[in-house]
Amino acid sequence: MPSLTHARAGASAVAPMLLGVVPFGLVAGAAPVAHGLGGWTAMGLSTVVFAGASQLAIVDVLSQGGSAVVAILAACTINLRMVLYSASLAPYLGHESTRRRLGAAYLLNDQVYALSVTHWAGEERTEGRLAFYVGAGVLLWAGWVAATIAGVVLESAVPDSVPLDFAVPLVFLVLLIPLLVSTPAVAAAVAGGVVAVIAAEAGAGPLSTIVGAGAGIAAGAVVDARRGAPASSTGGSPPASSTGGSPPASSTGGSPPASP
Repeated sequence: MPSLTHARAGASAVAPMLLGVVPFGLVAGAAPVAHGLGGWTAMGLSTVVFAGASQLAIVDVLSQGGSAVVAILAACTINLRMVLYSASLAPYLGHESTRRRLGAAYLLNDQVYALSVTHWAGEERTEGRLAFYVGAGVLLWAGWVAATIAGVVLESAVPDSVPLDFAVPLVFLVLLIPLLVSTPAVAAAVAGGVVAVIAAEAGAGPLSTIVGAGAGIAAGAVVDARRGAPASSTGGSPPASSTGGSPPASSTGGSPPASP
């Protein structure tokens, strides 16, 4: 079946990233147990929330006596980037039914998003997009839950000196580098990273990610607009074929760039 083939392709593409996700999942499983919240809390968070940074934020708030409302707000703030991800995915999956898109939203995460938009870039065919996405998402979800269970069981066996959380930035680097294929993409990455670090140092906390994302989007859009501006816009002579002929093929009706 074609859909099964695409799902297998998605699973194969995300499989190498499990090497970075599993250590993070161990932390997500061990942290609630270490803070006295219990293993069932760890499992519930990994199953329902399915977002490592947000899960750790919830654990941190609850372990310090914070209310569930504050914990939920903290998690939602950290995951605001998912709004940007879903908006970017809309052109690719807009042909699917609402029910299927809602199901796909559950599997949305950094790795699946980056793999999907990279794989779909430049493709005109819509067949198999959702299957690829689901195949990657299901395997990553299964690996995440399995790592959480292992973290719950092995919590006391993992020494504090082992920096499991160091796997998180490594995973993001693996996702970022393949996307740096154009000048706007590089400009967006540099601007977003610099602004996010500055915002974090200034005390923005989880909002630093959103501030950095906004700066990156703005920088990428500015560079892309300048690069796409026609050379004749500075007052040069009009093209010789402008006396009623068809406009040149490179006018504003051209195809959009491959990457969202």
